[in-house]
Amino acid sequence: MTITTKLRGFALAAGLAIGAAAAGPALAEPNWDQVPGQDINLFYPGQASWEWALTQTKHSGAQVFRDKEAPKDCHECHDVIGKSDAPAFGKQIVGGEALASGQILEPNPIPGKLGAIVANVKMAHDADRFYVRLEFPDTPAVGAKMDPDYAVKATMMLNDGKVPEANRAGCWGACHEDLPFMANAVPGKDLTKYLTKTRVTMTAKGGGDIKPDADIEKMRADGYYLEYWQARLNAGKPAGAVDGFVLDKRVPNASPAVAATGKLEGGKWVVVLSRKLSAGAPYKDLLPGKTYTVGFAIHGGYAAKRFHWVSFEHTVALNGGDAQFVVK
Repeated sequence: MTITTKLRGFALAAGLAIGAAAAGPALAEPNWDQVPGQDINLFYPGQASWEWALTQTKHSGAQVFRDKEAPKDCHECHDVIGKSDAPAFGKQIVGGEALASGQILEPNPIPGKLGAIVANVKMAHDADRFYVRLEFPDTPAVGAKMDPDYAVKATMMLNDGKVPEANRAGCWGACHEDLPFMANAVPGKDLTKYLTKTRVTMTAKGGGDIKPDADIEKMRADGYYLEYWQARLNAGKPAGAVDGFVLDKRVPNASPAVAATGKLEGGKWVVVLSRKLSAGAPYKDLLPGKTYTVGFAIHGGYAAKRFHWVSFEHTVALNGGDAQFVVK
């Protein structure tokens, strides 16, 4: 079975299980002309996983990342404003080139696939809602349409500080070697993103058995999970909104609290994701004075699974604080 056939099967299964909630009534968005934005880099990661990042023989920065006295997070080394090496990494990876460590992170390059894109991100809130606006280039489909239902998916992963690995590496905290199309994927086993503490053991090849239900529920009660927001997009059609959580697996909500809008104009997508600051449990409250970590992923050109562009971790604070995005 080809990669394309497998991906189409996964997309169909996801569509049947999840669907895409239609956007609700129109919301009064902020005046975006008055909100400053920041350009962020999203790059093609290939088979770079959480375990890969921690392995010195594969990732030259693993020792610095794991240092007990003065560790550096992914963003600190690779995505300092004005000095990002993410685009260069993405170009090497997507082309099947070897990195400095000798690692080849894309064993099956897709001709014409871009190594990186830039998204302009704006965030705002009012008394009731938090808004995230993404503007990024439309990217043509190259190769087969892996997800034939959606031309683009734009996703934000949200952490309120209770998932340590996501504090330091954003989305990589949930990306593992044994997921589909990764280096140690188990044939026929369609795992979704998950967090390390939910597994009995973790090795360089990914996770072992899932811990007992009681342990998982304790983690959930303690807030050890990630929240994700997603807009599903096709030109000329209303955006679909999906949200959910990642713990022992990725689980979508039947009735999303997140709303999504999206339009394609002049070769660029403008997407807005929003939800109430306090949407009720199990959603994470968005509170002034607290620092959050977010990561972004964009599946363009009908891409699916790991064949996306992703950002490093970015920090967010409401009303004031020490963060990359201080949202007013």
